[in-house]
Amino acid sequence: MIEAGAADVPLTVQTDILSLSRSSLYYQPAPPSAAEVAAKHRIDELYLEFPYYGARRMAAQLDREGQPFDRKTVRTYMQEMGLIAVYPGPNLSKRHRAHRVFPYLLRDVTPSAPDHVWGTDITYIRLRHGWMYLVAVLDWYSRYIVSWAFSDTLEIGFVLDAARQALARTTPQIWNTDQGSHFTSPQFTELVLASGARVSMDGKGRALDNIFTERLWRTIKYDHVFLHDWATPREARQSLGQFIHTYNERRLHQSLGYRPPAEVYFAKTAT
Repeated sequence: MIEAGAADVPLTVQTDILSLSRSSLYYQPAPPSAAEVAAKHRIDELYLEFPYYGARRMAAQLDREGQPFDRKTVRTYMQEMGLIAVYPGPNLSKRHRAHRVFPYLLRDVTPSAPDHVWGTDITYIRLRHGWMYLVAVLDWYSRYIVSWAFSDTLEIGFVLDAARQALARTTPQIWNTDQGSHFTSPQFTELVLASGARVSMDGKGRALDNIFTERLWRTIKYDHVFLHDWATPREARQSLGQFIHTYNERRLHQSLGYRPPAEVYFAKTAT
């Protein structure tokens, strides 16, 4: 579409040419209700504590806490948040039926060096009056966040941005994801395969196949997100960027011998 005033063709004529509804010209998306925002924020907290909760038990828990929502609504919210209960069952992180699914390559494999295995996932980030989505590329050996991106929608663009940022640095041997539509999409898988990396995907309904990234989300949320009340996406992006820098460069990890991830990750270039 050409903006009004930028051409001699009226918008109404353009919609007729493109077979679009004229009402779509004036549509303004309604902001989420306060009840929806509160429910999604609480679901996010509960999921970290009870990752095996499906929509039925999540709805029951919300009802006990004075937030009555039917199971169907809770299932919709969880799907919009990209959450899937950790047990074999309906997969809320749905893949596109036409997309190729790759086998899980990491059974009995232990990451042995930086860039041996990367993992990628998307998580929900709460704002005061809404939410955003964060995607990160994590080096499993060092726990170093190789790249990340932030978006107010689940459109695939921010996932591809994070992937390109990571590949501009180097290429892993294996890149692991879940079977969500972002990661089974040809745009993502072809980008990874063209780099020379092998694609690995979690088994259906097995979120813990990507356990290192799941632990990263717990750290980011408990140590930072839940301690803040960001009013705007810009505030959240700046604050998360600062935390991720601290996480990479300064935060000591017991599993790394009380060293920060960057020290372990970049040790490969110091030898």
